Amino acid sequence: MGAAGGETGPAGTGGGGGATAVPEGGTGPGGTAEARRRRLGAVRGAMAERQVDALLLSHGADLPWLTGYRAMPLERLTMLVLPVEGDAVLVVPELEAPRVPAGADVVVRPWAETEDPVALVAALLAPALPAARGRAPRLGISERAWASTLVSLQQAVAGAEWVVAAAVTGPLRAVKDAAEIAALRAAAAAADAVAVAVTGGEVPMVGRSEAEVSADIARRLLGAGHHQVNFAIVGSGPNGASPHHEPGERPIERGDVVVCDFGGTLVPGGDTVGYCSDITRTVTVGPPAPEVAAAYDVLRRAQAAAVSAVRPGVRAEAVDAAARQVITDAGLGPRFIHRTGHGIGIEEHEAPYVVAGNRTELVPGHAFSVEPGIYLPGRYGMRLEDIVVVADDGVDVLNTAPRDLAVVDG
Repeated sequence: MGAAGGETGPAGTGGGGGATAVPEGGTGPGGTAEARRRRLGAVRGAMAERQVDALLLSHGADLPWLTGYRAMPLERLTMLVLPVEGDAVLVVPELEAPRVPAGADVVVRPWAETEDPVALVAALLAPALPAARGRAPRLGISERAWASTLVSLQQAVAGAEWVVAAAVTGPLRAVKDAAEIAALRAAAAAADAVAVAVTGGEVPMVGRSEAEVSADIARRLLGAGHHQVNFAIVGSGPNGASPHHEPGERPIERGDVVVCDFGGTLVPGGDTVGYCSDITRTVTVGPPAPEVAAAYDVLRRAQAAAVSAVRPGVRAEAVDAAARQVITDAGLGPRFIHRTGHGIGIEEHEAPYVVAGNRTELVPGHAFSVEPGIYLPGRYGMRLEDIVVVADDGVDVLNTAPRDLAVVDG
């Protein structure tokens, strides 16, 4: 599935080589100054517990979650230097500084083309390193930072121990607050509108290529309010047995089973950070064969069992097991070849992952997909996906589009 990116907001600070304090502002889930202060405080508390002296946050979701700014995936270094104490400094290319939105408790340090940004980051780190007396400094870096950035920093900061920043930020970011859940709900509603069009036969299929149907779905996602399309998978006939099939030129025919999995990023009003949608519905072009109908009944029951298993205190792996048991009991266990779900938020895929072996206990605010699938290579595939949020007393299913096997005329 595609990677989210490119959300931008109102111009913030910029210019010159000196540091500039970012003014407060923003009203959405990622945009309130107060929300960012709370997040910074929580992250620093987790850093202290894990004896992490500083985080170095580049590409990925941690940076926009804490600052409201998503770095473009450039070769030029962008990095939030976040020590456990002291100023949080966003090192950003000078030409990108005007894109930095209003934030909270973050200082912006634009760097000019003739400066060495790695040396700048190392200099900013220096005051934080004495805090690690008696042991090697421990630094956390974004898992999506460029490898070249990490290698350069390892050379510039000798003797440091390096860990993945997500070990600190991941568990915190996985638990969504009320504003983030509202943003996910809005994204889900926009995706639902497109899913209803697909399952209701408003999206023509027969005679069109998968790529044409995918483009149609993408246009509808944008029309429904998404700011970007992250992916629009259309797998028809035997191609549906490949869960991440790239839509191609195969014409959709009568009798096909068609898997439609799509989602995008929606930026709430007043915010600079988008939240993702992700939904899958399966349709048949014309009445389904009895075997297909029977398999889909298994799939529908498997998803319902997994959703029913979601509540606080349940381990993520138990939700996966609930779906897998239904499919296994029907003799189709080997045809369910992926995990039951993934977390969702600023990124399409994030913690918690709903998979065997993940013993994370669900808590209110965890948001993730529930998407069992059945795949018969060379013949057809099917998948059913909704986004859910763990509620105080159970589960809140964000998607509402019909879940029955949809039959379209063409």
